[in-house]
Amino acid sequence: MIGGPMSPRSCLSRLIPQKVDPEQQRREGWVRHGILVVAIDDKRLSWPEQEMVKLVAKKLFGQKVAKEGANGR
Repeated sequence: MIGGPMSPRSCLSRLIPQKVDPEQQRREGWVRHGILVVAIDDKRLSWPEQEMVKLVAKKLFGQKVAKEGANGR
């Protein structure tokens, strides 16, 4: 087999999921729909920006619930 595996030949092959770049999805969500997805620990955000995101999230969705076992219990 030269050149690696062949792609499937089927009329259903267009339905096979393609790998999606998460950053591109976030960008398109913002540009197309005005939806912002932010990871609170994103290194591109400064500390004040992270705190602002936390405040907005608390206002919209309430206090974050701690996961079980987070305190070693």
